[in-house]
Amino acid sequence: MRFDDSLKTVLSADMDSGFGAQSAWRQLVDLMGRGRIAADEPGLARLRMLRQAVPLAVRSASARALAFATPPAALVGLFAEDAFAVAAPLLRTVTLDADTWIALLPRLSPQGRALLRHRRDLPTAVERALESFGSVDFVLPDAAGADGASVPVASDVAPAEVEPEPEPEAAPVVDAPTPEPVVAVPAPAPVEAEPIVAAPRVVAMPTTAVAPPEPRPIAAGGFQIADVVARIDAFQRQREPLTAPAEAVEQAPATCFRFDTDSAGVICAVDGVTRGPLIGVSLAVGAPQGVVRVDAGINGAFRQRQRFADVRLDVGGSSDAGGAWRVTGEPQFDAATGRFTGYAAIARRPRSDEDAGRPAQGSGASDSLRQLVHELRTPTNAISGFAELIEAQLLGPVSPVYRDHAATIRRHADGLIAAIEDLDTAARIEGRALELRPRAVAIEPLLERIAADLAPLANLRGTALDIHPMGDHAALADDRAMERLLSRLLATLTSAAVAGERIDIAEAPAPAGQVALCFARPQALGTGGEDALLSIDADAGEEGTPLLGAGFALRLARNLASEMGGALIFGDHLLTLRLPAAVQEGMEQAAN
Repeated sequence: MRFDDSLKTVLSADMDSGFGAQSAWRQLVDLMGRGRIAADEPGLARLRMLRQAVPLAVRSASARALAFATPPAALVGLFAEDAFAVAAPLLRTVTLDADTWIALLPRLSPQGRALLRHRRDLPTAVERALESFGSVDFVLPDAAGADGASVPVASDVAPAEVEPEPEPEAAPVVDAPTPEPVVAVPAPAPVEAEPIVAAPRVVAMPTTAVAPPEPRPIAAGGFQIADVVARIDAFQRQREPLTAPAEAVEQAPATCFRFDTDSAGVICAVDGVTRGPLIGVSLAVGAPQGVVRVDAGINGAFRQRQRFADVRLDVGGSSDAGGAWRVTGEPQFDAATGRFTGYAAIARRPRSDEDAGRPAQGSGASDSLRQLVHELRTPTNAISGFAELIEAQLLGPVSPVYRDHAATIRRHADGLIAAIEDLDTAARIEGRALELRPRAVAIEPLLERIAADLAPLANLRGTALDIHPMGDHAALADDRAMERLLSRLLATLTSAAVAGERIDIAEAPAPAGQVALCFARPQALGTGGEDALLSIDADAGEEGTPLLGAGFALRLARNLASEMGGALIFGDHLLTLRLPAAVQEGMEQAAN
């Protein structure tokens, strides 16, 4: 029988110090958010106690980590009652049922309910419930009562707690204009899960002109609060009516729009379509953001501060911004300092010969794989980091047994991270998003460094890598991609070798403008052709073998060679790698 003691481990840790409280906060939020422990009242009470010692930045980071997950409603409620910077990431993206939303609305601040009013994916019952808070959220409170005492802000009180305020006697107003006839607007229909109570003041709505109700002056010569509220309410209703008139003419769909981002890649200005679905969307995030999905090509261009052209942008919903777009953006830099200030971009509808809504072959799967890789990389890096802290005794003395366990955890986590990076590279190749920067890479020093890293594996197998002298030959390739190619290729060959077998690596004849290397093929790989080698995956579980299998490692090496303008040729007894040679002209071009 196995049981999960994660909660017991967290609760047994030190929570008195600031670091301990922050660590416990992160772990409890993560366990509740992933459903590892129940979001019950004792756990929520512990989070409320820790919240006093956790900085706002840490709490905001925890909320952003849960933004695109499916946290329980109780945990969402805990974050919703926090500061707006903490509540906003969850309120902007989380999905709840109508009854849960309605029960949560009274606990939100006016800013939180205002954020929900901009969402277009909420159930109709929730939208009606939000309308019932309008009389509370939009009332401008008096600065002080009649006796000079401060008056509670109406927006901080739930509708069920608001008592009608007795109307004081109106002070005389000199030359006060006679108000025009008005028509009272009936209160919204009550929502089943939330009783609706009349607001302290009922604002009258005019039929044709904006006219305030009976004025109640603050002081002689001052403005009328009811007048201001009535005009704001009328403006909102005229700008975005709740129901379109029957005789309204359907507008033509938008064909293009422009938008600007800030230096963090967040869209801050939109012109040409409804901006609600797009404001706040980040070009650095590939995962769905509400109803918007940004293509991975934009993510890569933003990281490099480069131009992107005709890249997909998908917007859901029924607004005029909904649908598929092709986006072209130019990076903007400050003329005085040269610092990156954001993007200026334009989006257009796809032409008849384009299909922006349907990804190119393989790109949809590669985007999903890259998102999965991102989700795996973060916790794996955390595991490796904590294991390294324990192994190095940075958090306090540790017995040798537990240090050995930590070293084992770190070693396995590093292997898993390497496999995750291989998956990410394969997904980038498939989605045509691999970025390469060719430069002259010396071959022999790189091989010697990789052979030194693989020495423990070679000793385990009883084999050795024999690198023949190659002179000062260099390849014109991306140094990181070439190192990954050679390390995966040599690791696969070394893990397939048997005791006493040597793997020779030597220079091979190559066409003009190329450099070639040949690798001895271990007997365990047989003499089959390319298809036979690339299908070898059965040995992936043996000690020292590639985590994703020999076939995957060889496919990755072949695809990397192809991306760099070369090829990996599978012979009966040799594997031959060809890459562009770093001739003088090529090096000058790379330098430019």
